[in-house]
Amino acid sequence: MPSQPRLDPSDILVSTTALVNSGDLEALSRHLEPLDAGLTATLLERLPITHQAIVFRLLPKDRAMSVFERLSPGQQSDIISGLQAADVADIFAGLDPDDRAWILEELPAALASRMLHGLTAKERQLTNEVLGYPKGSVGRRMSPEYVSTKTTYTVAQTMERVRAHVHDAETIYTLPVLDETRHVVGVVSLRDLLKAEPAQTIAEIMHKPAVRTAYDSDEDAARACTDRGLLALPIVDRENRLVGILTIDDAVRILEHEETEDSSRQGGVEPLRRPYFATPVRRLVTSRIVWLLVLAIGAALTVQVLSLFEATLAEVTALALFVPLLIGTGGNTGNQAATTVTRAMALGDVGLRDLAQVFRREFMVGLSLGLLLGAVGALIVGIVFEPRFGVVIGLTIVAVCTLAATVGGVMPLIARAIGVDPAVFSNPFITTFVDATGLIIYFLIAKTILGI
Repeated sequence: MPSQPRLDPSDILVSTTALVNSGDLEALSRHLEPLDAGLTATLLERLPITHQAIVFRLLPKDRAMSVFERLSPGQQSDIISGLQAADVADIFAGLDPDDRAWILEELPAALASRMLHGLTAKERQLTNEVLGYPKGSVGRRMSPEYVSTKTTYTVAQTMERVRAHVHDAETIYTLPVLDETRHVVGVVSLRDLLKAEPAQTIAEIMHKPAVRTAYDSDEDAARACTDRGLLALPIVDRENRLVGILTIDDAVRILEHEETEDSSRQGGVEPLRRPYFATPVRRLVTSRIVWLLVLAIGAALTVQVLSLFEATLAEVTALALFVPLLIGTGGNTGNQAATTVTRAMALGDVGLRDLAQVFRREFMVGLSLGLLLGAVGALIVGIVFEPRFGVVIGLTIVAVCTLAATVGGVMPLIARAIGVDPAVFSNPFITTFVDATGLIIYFLIAKTILGI
């Protein structure tokens, strides 16, 4: 049997756009028919917002649900906003409560309220339970639909519970074990149940649980889930009573969301929360303009420093030649340190208690880098210009690298201590700070060495 030709997403995008623009919905429906859920989701990510709802409405109901679940929360909210009320109700009702919470955070308040009221009483209660926890907490990301068992139950009784809830539970592969007061005392896997004798009690085969409270950071809980290789992590209230579970797929989704946000802010851009091609130009502009204004204000400080040493530059104009080299070296050194420490914090390797140790380590790293780069810089500048210029450049590089690495290393920790996203305090602000202070150091060293 001959294999089907491989479909090119770029060709599909071009033909889909042409069919949407032509208004031939019947031809567009036939065009979409051979696409699987993954390829359709990729197509939607590259279409403008105005076209997404049109394409989505033409998908068969089963495939539409599968495609919808593959999209980012931001894109899901865009599609919901563009669909008719009847279409939206069916899609929204088919989602798990934790997935609804992701979408509701992206929707305007009036539309979010209307979506909630369209649910059945049971589904609305489950969704409100999740939404009742603070933003950024794992309670917002857990699923309240789970299968649990008790220490006194037998394996046979537990398997009956699994079979009874196999269609409505988020997962059946990991079951929290409760005592008579609903406290989590263990976990048992489906593999454990299949291996055990039907008459054995759960207390005989359960394992020690790893749990997180619903008020813990969603990123910390997700990291715990993935680091330990757990399929599901029980989530408890402050009295250690079970309220939900965090599954491995939701944990990965949280980490991907957080890492995208961190990498965006480290580059001076607000996260888009939706695919690039599905983001309107207006939103691309707004995601960047605030940061550019902040950095422009910071750059004004650098200009102010230069004006303070205008007389020095007028006396020795060659000093101006090295300004880009020095501020570039300092900014890059600070960014490297900030990125390294921010990543270590995300992995749990570094915490607030390690501030002094990070300070010492980054000071030594910056000093070592400065000595190596300064020696090279002093040698080259001393040969091309004159030895005293080489000394100025060499000493400045040592000082700037040491300062930049130290500040870049401790700034994310200070940000965490005051409750600010460490990524916000890293690259853009560190670059601005190091530029201004590095120039001051440069001109003070130059005035001392050159006697001007």
